[in-house]
Amino acid sequence: MIKFGPVQIRWYGLMYLIGFVSSFYLVKYQLKRRRISLKSEDLENLYLFVVIGLIVGARLGYALFYNLDYYLGNPLEAFAVWHGGMSFHGGMLGAITGGFIFCRIKKIDFLMLCDMISVTVPIGLGLGRLGNFINAELFGRVADVPWAMAFPGGGPLPRHPSQLYEFFLEGVVLFSIMWIAKDRFSTRRGVLTSTFIILYGAFRVAVEFFREPDPQLGMLAGVITMGQLLSSLMILAGTAGLAISLKARARV
Repeated sequence: MIKFGPVQIRWYGLMYLIGFVSSFYLVKYQLKRRRISLKSEDLENLYLFVVIGLIVGARLGYALFYNLDYYLGNPLEAFAVWHGGMSFHGGMLGAITGGFIFCRIKKIDFLMLCDMISVTVPIGLGLGRLGNFINAELFGRVADVPWAMAFPGGGPLPRHPSQLYEFFLEGVVLFSIMWIAKDRFSTRRGVLTSTFIILYGAFRVAVEFFREPDPQLGMLAGVITMGQLLSSLMILAGTAGLAISLKARARV
């Protein structure tokens, strides 16, 4: 986006920053509205743990799920985050791990905060997909629909702008659903988090039919992408979590 000598500000990094800041203040809003006392310093440190966990998890997830052979031969490249390569699924696991560790140390209700943060995550997801679109990366498969477009690096043939599909589903639609649901299920710990996991997984599986598979992997067994496989596991995990949350509520 902007370059000052060796210093570069990239669209994708800016989208991440806006997403984290938006999430932070929307969680503060939810805490205030529900009259839950949490020190501002604790919330700031929680996000620090979450951000670090997300970055580490996203990088390790990409190395493990999408390009293991390369990183086994070039292990130091796993630390070169500026070369690109981040996995949402790994990032989510890393963020959850970072948040859990902090909440365990501070003896804060982890699941309550998970529910609040999950409501805001689609903002960062949607903005991240806009960053992908601006960078002309993670584009879709060859298509003949009227809105298909050619991407630099994607050859001369027009393709699905799958980044915009993900922006709409994983960002706009998912945020709208989660924001509406937050008040109705605010007292049911784990329901919002599980709902987010299920819906994101379903939306990602759907969009992957239009998104170009990762060139180093292609289609697994010729029928499914790595993104669809990992997202299907998310749906299963979210469904199990939702069942447990609803059952625990029924016992109260």
